[in-house]
Amino acid sequence: MIHLRQAWPAPASPRPIVIVGAGSIVRTAHLPAYQRLRFPVAGLFDIRGEVAAETGRLAGGLPVFTTMEAACAVPSAVFDVAVPGGAILDVLERLPRGAAVLIQKPIGETLADARRIGRVCHDRRFIAAANLQLRFSPNMMVLADLIAADRLGDLVDIDVRIIDRQPWEQWGFLKGAPRLEVLYHSIHYLDAIRWIAGEPLGVMCRAVAHPLLPAFRDTRSTIVLDYGDRIRCGLVLNHTHAWDATYRASTFTVEGTRGAARGTLGVNLDYPCGEPDALEISTGGSWENVPLRGSWFTEAFEGPMSNLQRFVAGEDRALVSPIDDAIKTMALVEACYTASAAGSTPIPVA
Repeated sequence: MIHLRQAWPAPASPRPIVIVGAGSIVRTAHLPAYQRLRFPVAGLFDIRGEVAAETGRLAGGLPVFTTMEAACAVPSAVFDVAVPGGAILDVLERLPRGAAVLIQKPIGETLADARRIGRVCHDRRFIAAANLQLRFSPNMMVLADLIAADRLGDLVDIDVRIIDRQPWEQWGFLKGAPRLEVLYHSIHYLDAIRWIAGEPLGVMCRAVAHPLLPAFRDTRSTIVLDYGDRIRCGLVLNHTHAWDATYRASTFTVEGTRGAARGTLGVNLDYPCGEPDALEISTGGSWENVPLRGSWFTEAFEGPMSNLQRFVAGEDRALVSPIDDAIKTMALVEACYTASAAGSTPIPVA
């Protein structure tokens, strides 16, 4: 029987965490995960002091730093940078040389940004990982172990289907952003697919806006990743499904030559409270449910920080999502937008 992981082991002696950025993702995911693991959070900093103060209050009275310099003065701190993509570079340039840094996705707003961020991380000798936490969700960790153990055989089909209504309005910084759905949401699915299936040969994509959401760019997309004739890989992503919950969907299905797995990502069905995640596996007979210890939100957020801290302490041999690998995911995102902008000439049916 192979070992199917659902959680990353915690570091033996957790370092203090300094969180830069105190918005909704920190309140709903980062802090609950750290509190559950009893990781010491030294404090919060946000350029919006009132937001940091409110987040600190809601988290039980966490300290709030009034300046970035004060935040950077915490000895042996691990920095959790949870700011919009366009603000990451400025934050990194102010962190202490040699710091351990967890960077919230996306890694910048473009591939050029991501490469500049990578250069800064190397120049300042950061131990840097990306918070692409879907890799650490319980169902995705089980799936990765099944694939690594060859329990599903050769992969032949990957299908992601998300039909939901994301509350884009709650993220004010996304209004007017030139890139949205693929960059800030479906980057997770693209990253997870790279993780389990390797690098695609190319991409086809059409990302579109919605007429009832004029302040936002792409909120829907269809993506096909080209793995030759080895794997059919398609993603259908509609985040503007405003009707009742009857036909909402949030699934990923992976088929191999000897087995298949079908997972549910419940957070999309009612963000941010969500529904429980699920995973079913078939190896020739009926589908069997795999009991899960939790979901993408919020248990998956335990993994990136645990892995980073254990790597710094010498307890883990490698980072699961190092900055250089995250840049490859950003290259895939960039290719999606390039393909979408290029469009295509419809082929007439004879």
